[in-house]
Amino acid sequence: MTTEFLTMLQSALGLLVGSLIGASFGMIQNAARRRNEKRQQAGEFNNGWAAMPGAGGRVVYLLVALVLVQIICPLLFKDSVKWWVSAGVAGGYGFMLFWQLRQRLSQNK
Repeated sequence: MTTEFLTMLQSALGLLVGSLIGASFGMIQNAARRRNEKRQQAGEFNNGWAAMPGAGGRVVYLLVALVLVQIICPLLFKDSVKWWVSAGVAGGYGFMLFWQLRQRLSQNK
């Protein structure tokens, strides 16, 4: 009974940590998008390749955050709990994308 509870707790914690990482990454990407849209409207970009500068760096930060979580909390990455962390990252980032889409659609009305 205790083992099942610990497994459930690890899974829930993995989902929570993954969701926080995914949502944080989504917020960082959204802030960068807004900043770059303002720069584009100001005419600071001279070609299409400059439209999203720093995107690679932000992805590296996401990967570093995931590695740090793996080092700090190795219990979250044993057995099937790692899939809960991955689902949390995807869910958190997906939620942020959906939230941003809803905001944009409400502004266009």
